[in-house]
Amino acid sequence: MTAPDLDPDLLKAFLAVAEHRSFTRAADQLNRTQSAVSVQVRRLEQRLGTTLFQRNRTGVVPTAAGDELCAYAQRILALHAEAVGALRGRKPEAVVRLGVMDDYGTLIVPPLLASFAKDHPAVRVEIETGLTATMPARLGEAYDLVIAMHPQGRGDGELLRQEQAVWAAAVSYGAANDDPLPVALYPPGCLFRQWAADALDRAGRSWRLAFVGRTLAGVGSIAAQGLAVTVVKAGTLPPRLRQLGSCDGLPPLPMADIRLHRARGLSRPAALFADHLQRGISEPSTLC
Repeated sequence: MTAPDLDPDLLKAFLAVAEHRSFTRAADQLNRTQSAVSVQVRRLEQRLGTTLFQRNRTGVVPTAAGDELCAYAQRILALHAEAVGALRGRKPEAVVRLGVMDDYGTLIVPPLLASFAKDHPAVRVEIETGLTATMPARLGEAYDLVIAMHPQGRGDGELLRQEQAVWAAAVSYGAANDDPLPVALYPPGCLFRQWAADALDRAGRSWRLAFVGRTLAGVGSIAAQGLAVTVVKAGTLPPRLRQLGSCDGLPPLPMADIRLHRARGLSRPAALFADHLQRGISEPSTLC
């Protein structure tokens, strides 16, 4: 059996009658007709299954049940008013949507987000990590800001910094001894996958795709176990991996531009966060 619904409007009518000891005076206070107030009180009595008022020579007085309800009704309406006032007084929460590469989204952006949140607690930042090749095209629709990787000297947006793509593997891994070379890379569309394949093919180095993962953590874990080599940014080289080079029989890789893309007509919170990212990522100390 469900509990009866104590509608605030019914409780207001009840309290007005209890205070004035009159349906007529209660109706005047509530700016309603006497019949409307009577209907509300009768509806409340039906829901509670008890009589709330009895008539005497001077008007109406609460029954024992009515007296008991008065205290509850006052508390319910006070809490109702407090809740409405608190929520109406709250400033709307601003939302900023950021798309970013996985390694920057897990290593570079979080401390910048933490420092931004201290000064702008009402701004909520939603972050999506993944391949950024198609993210700039969805600015304004899915993202307010995108931090994307581009070939050196290409791409729109603000240049934040340049990152050298490097080969990486477990500390004990001997890349020169494997033929074909096992490589752990990212899905099609990733620049690192394209650069790795092109560089190995140009160098005439036989290789095989040993693992495909969408995150630095997944690809890095395979490499850290000595199962394959991978490609990472020099600035986000995981500590459990070592950088490989020509002495390991591997060809050089290109340099990448890291660029910040902003949607048109940014809100002020989004513009503030964009400026914060620009300052933070452009500073080499961010990677320390």
